[in-house]
Amino acid sequence: MSSTATRIFVTGSSGFVGSHLLAQLLAESRRYQAAILRRPGSNPWRIAPLLKHVETIVGDLTEPTSIDQQLRKFAPQVVVHLGWQGVTGRRYDDTTQLDNINNSINLLRMSAAAGASVWIGLGSQAEYGPCHGTIAEDTPCHAMTLYGAAKLSVCQVARHFCAVHDMRFAWLRLFSCYGPGDHADRMIPNLITNLLAGRCPPLTAGEQRWDYMHVEDAAAAIRNVIFQSIAEGVFNLGSGATRTIRKICEYIRDLINPSLPLVFGEVPYQTNQVMHLQADIRRLAEVTEWAPQIPLDEGLRQTVQWYRDKGALFAA
Repeated sequence: MSSTATRIFVTGSSGFVGSHLLAQLLAESRRYQAAILRRPGSNPWRIAPLLKHVETIVGDLTEPTSIDQQLRKFAPQVVVHLGWQGVTGRRYDDTTQLDNINNSINLLRMSAAAGASVWIGLGSQAEYGPCHGTIAEDTPCHAMTLYGAAKLSVCQVARHFCAVHDMRFAWLRLFSCYGPGDHADRMIPNLITNLLAGRCPPLTAGEQRWDYMHVEDAAAAIRNVIFQSIAEGVFNLGSGATRTIRKICEYIRDLINPSLPLVFGEVPYQTNQVMHLQADIRRLAEVTEWAPQIPLDEGLRQTVQWYRDKGALFAA
């Protein structure tokens, strides 16, 4: 490993997006030296093959004293905060979201004390609330869930904290993301696993147009933000394109078994259902020279094959 490698500390590395980011960082070990936070008792199944190649700091952000000295010893130049509890819809209004605010504040304090000069956090389109159409970074935020409000709170606190402590701050608001290792109850993995078992899950009418981005593209964008010194502030992170949920479901069904029937309309739309959700990604593209590389059809084919090959891991 090069003595000039940038030292990066990552929280949430065993999660969906974090595991793909860690793999990309370790693929360029001459450029990056990574350390990860691992909570006691957590299941690192997504990154198990990578653990021998990365420094591990064992601790919990709810107890900063378990981490502080280890982080100071590692002395990260960059902190990437992806760790978050309650990231699936059924927990969006869980009081766990309040803990996420405290945990993020603890990390901000420890990052400054450890001498970090860059702090990057993963936000969410949920910060904007129920918008319809293309969303830019200057779209007013009206979060409608505790999850969205907590993300927005951390964004605002971190922006000001980093300004006071002379750290470059970047916040990426993630739109819909898919790919290998996603959370089981999200739409695409739930549909794939059901269809592979010969079942069709209940579906809405599927007229919503949503912006889906492959997780490898999301990880690449975060990596670009790390090394682009002018990448500051809030960025939307999506594909910039949309497709109807119905078309996505039909394409996945055709990849698995074209004869399986899909019954649309069994599930009613939610109150204030968002029918068109699309990220304006021009700012991210201009500042970091990043662009999505994996077309939706290709990414869905890769994802279906991953579940065919490694679906048993997914249940872990």
